Amino acid sequence: MTDEHPTAGDTWVPESCRLPTVEQPVRLAEFDRFFAEAVRRLDRPSARHLRLHLTGTAEAEHTARDLSARESACCSFFTFDVTRHGPDAVTLDVQVPASRVGVLDALTNRVRTAVTAAPDGTPPAD
Repeated sequence: MTDEHPTAGDTWVPESCRLPTVEQPVRLAEFDRFFAEAVRRLDRPSARHLRLHLTGTAEAEHTARDLSARESACCSFFTFDVTRHGPDAVTLDVQVPASRVGVLDALTNRVRTAVTAAPDGTPPAD
């Protein structure tokens, strides 16, 4: 028995997620749109850590903070950190405990898919 179940878009959402099931596809769509519009590159410093390099716009930073706060409220195992590194650089660090690496793997794949489908089609670095 795992702590994950498939949902819309062949992604994996942990059963422990407190976001109502009917709202999950909406949240996934919000993340997909954010990934496609704001993520410029991704790094995976460790199995438990994903770093997203975002456009430096105020809108991207605001959206990263908003989505992070809402996601933390329903999936408390995530740790999010949004950092501005200058006028053109923002990062979103996502960390999980070792028991949730599979969820971070699925999130990483979702980011790759969204960024690859973005208008410029530039695949993110790893």
